[in-house]
Amino acid sequence: MNVISKNFTCNESIREKEIRVIDSEGNQLGVISTKEALQMAEEKDLDLVMISPTAVPPVCKIMDLGKYIYEQSKKEKEAKKKQKVTVIKEIRCSLTIEENDIAIKAKNARKFLLDGDKVKITVRFRGREMELSHLGAKILENFANKLADVGNIEKPIKKEGRNSRYHTKKPDMIWLFLTASVVSSSQDIHNHTASVLSHLRHW
Repeated sequence: MNVISKNFTCNESIREKEIRVIDSEGNQLGVISTKEALQMAEEKDLDLVMISPTAVPPVCKIMDLGKYIYEQSKKEKEAKKKQKVTVIKEIRCSLTIEENDIAIKAKNARKFLLDGDKVKITVRFRGREMELSHLGAKILENFANKLADVGNIEKPIKKEGRNSRYHTKKPDMIWLFLTASVVSSSQDIHNHTASVLSHLRHW
C-alpha cells in the first residue's frame, strides 16, 4: 500500500466514477463504483481514502482516517524524541588551573563525550597571561591526553582575541573542540593518544 500523503483525497472529494478498493482488513475488492465504495465505508463508519491517485483506476482504501492521522502524528513525535541533538558543552579553564581541577573537569568532559555531545575546552588569559598562550596549549594537551580514548580533535587549537587601537591582536583565549570517538582495544587507544598529542604539538 502506498503511503498516504498529507494532501489526501477522501470521501466525497473523490471525483472518479470507478476506483480499485481495498477494505479495512486489507482485502482487495477489485474495481467498483465510487458510489458503492462510499456506501461500504459509511456502513462501517469509516472513510474512503485515495492512496494511489496515479493508478488506473485510482486505488482507495476504506479506513479510519482520523485514527490514521493520530497514529502517524504519534509516530513522528516518538521519532523526534529518539533523534539525538548534538550539544556543545564548554569546559572553561584559567592558566593557573591545578592538576586536580583538570582531572575533575576532564571527568565531566568524558561524560559529555560518552553522551554524544561535543566538548569545547577553553583556556582564558588575563593581562600579561596573554603572552603565555603556549602554556595554555599545554593545558589543552593535558585534557586531550586524558580524553584520548573517547574524544577526537575535531578542529585544531584556535586563538581568539581583541583588537586594540594601539596594540596588535593578542589572544584572550585558546580553545579546542573534541567529538566522541570509539576505540576497541588498548593498542587502538595507544595509537589514538599518540595521534592526538602529535596533532597538538604541531600547534
